[in-house]
Amino acid sequence: MTQFAGKSALVTGSTSGIGLGIAGALAARGAHVLLNGFGDVDAALASVGDAAAKSGARVAHHAADVSKPAEVEAMMRHADDVFGGVDILVNNAGIQHVAPVEEFAPERWDAVLAINLSSAFHTTRLALPRMRRKGWGRIVNVASVHGLVASAHKAAYVAAKHGLVGLTKVVALETARTNITCNAVCPGWVLTPLVQAQVEARAISGGLDLDAARDELLAEKQPSGQFVTPEQLAELVCFLSSDAAAQVRGVAWTMDGAWTAQ
Repeated sequence: MTQFAGKSALVTGSTSGIGLGIAGALAARGAHVLLNGFGDVDAALASVGDAAAKSGARVAHHAADVSKPAEVEAMMRHADDVFGGVDILVNNAGIQHVAPVEEFAPERWDAVLAINLSSAFHTTRLALPRMRRKGWGRIVNVASVHGLVASAHKAAYVAAKHGLVGLTKVVALETARTNITCNAVCPGWVLTPLVQAQVEARAISGGLDLDAARDELLAEKQPSGQFVTPEQLAELVCFLSSDAAAQVRGVAWTMDGAWTAQ
């Protein structure tokens, strides 16, 4: 498939989980992809590289810590050098910290907002000028159902994801008369390393095995009783990046097993 041939994409937080799935799907459709993140970079490059090889796309990686504006700027310059800029920007990087508000460490609050929200502002402000010059662009922010509703003990995450949905709407308005779109996707529970850590913590605290802890987690919020998969989210991001979605602007599109339908 060469749907995005000639386009280049940056997916932050793409060495595992949702971001890796999105990067692979974009590469399989012909987009050159710049990966970003830590962890097993070689495995991520190999995985996305396999998809890219079949479509004629190229893959690179930049290890920017997106909580630091200077490193985001360096990453965006790298995208210019390697691929001539960013046509499809997917802001996916995220971290989590769970604690009651009165016990929430200020440094953890700052870190969650820096990575989950401010990084998207910095990549967007740097990508938009080139998108405007080229006359085409797609920005997809990976928010969360927690960008629409709240859960206890997740003050920073909920605040950041609500902020990301708000940023999405502002950018959509500011680009409404152009061929640039900005949208957010709002997944429910996805079995990423981030969520797996929460499952394991629940298992330990509740004296449960992992399967029971997963079932309990899903039962509390997600009526379908099933996890959303990175592959499903990747297909949604590809749609929002397509010409078919040219008039989908400023939405917060849920994929949450009916979580927010309640």
